[in-house]
Amino acid sequence: MNRRSLDRAFAVVGRELSTVVRTRAFLALAGGFALVVAVLAWTADPIGYVPLVLDLLTPVEVLVPALALAFGYRSVLGDEERGELDVIRTYPVSRATFVLGVYLGRAAALLVAVVAPLLAVALLVPAFGGVGTQVIASHAATDSPLVYLRFVALTSLFALVLMAAALAVSTTAGTTRSGLVVAIALGVALVVGFDASIVAGLAGGVVPEGGLDVVLALSPNSAFRGLVLEIVVGGVASGAPAASPTASVLGLLAWLVGALAVAVVTVWSGTRR
Repeated sequence: MNRRSLDRAFAVVGRELSTVVRTRAFLALAGGFALVVAVLAWTADPIGYVPLVLDLLTPVEVLVPALALAFGYRSVLGDEERGELDVIRTYPVSRATFVLGVYLGRAAALLVAVVAPLLAVALLVPAFGGVGTQVIASHAATDSPLVYLRFVALTSLFALVLMAAALAVSTTAGTTRSGLVVAIALGVALVVGFDASIVAGLAGGVVPEGGLDVVLALSPNSAFRGLVLEIVVGGVASGAPAASPTASVLGLLAWLVGALAVAVVTVWSGTRR
């Protein structure tokens, strides 16, 4: 990408950020996420960073997909409904440049909404250390802020992947209503559908037990969970199967690249009406 393309992409980024910040729904959703994370962390009585990660892991798996899809499913649909997409097409902006700009702008807003509350609740550990907790963790490494920062970094990667998926929904859906339906369906699939299908495939003998750690990486949620369990809290005794770390990274990258590729191909497709 040359300098002019970068400048145009950053112009789109600025446009998206200003649009998102002025949207009441963004502020409401971001505030709601922060409130839920704060309440969960407060009621968990964390005595360490690893127990805090374990308390937040499942809520993050559910809330981050919902947040990303809510932020992103109208990113292009809104422009199309207002007629702005037709105007943008008259400018010397390529499909890839436009999609990249929209993605970076929305992703930046999403990261602020997700990362800021997670970093804030980490202050509860030194402030209330020694308070009892329901979680018993056996961790091979020293419980330190670095462990928690790994969780935040992996959550950021998870959010970036889901924003790409939301953008793909926005470019492929024909109307806001259909976009909302697809976004809800994808959210349900991410949270429960993919894992349920894998369990059903395992029970039916379709998924070999020996390859379960690789198959789990096909689901963004399972891939994220596997990375957290292996990289952040690898010493925690758990009977739940986890995806292979290498397969998990590749799975998340495949979702990221694949979703952005779909968005680039379909953003100005003549069939989107």
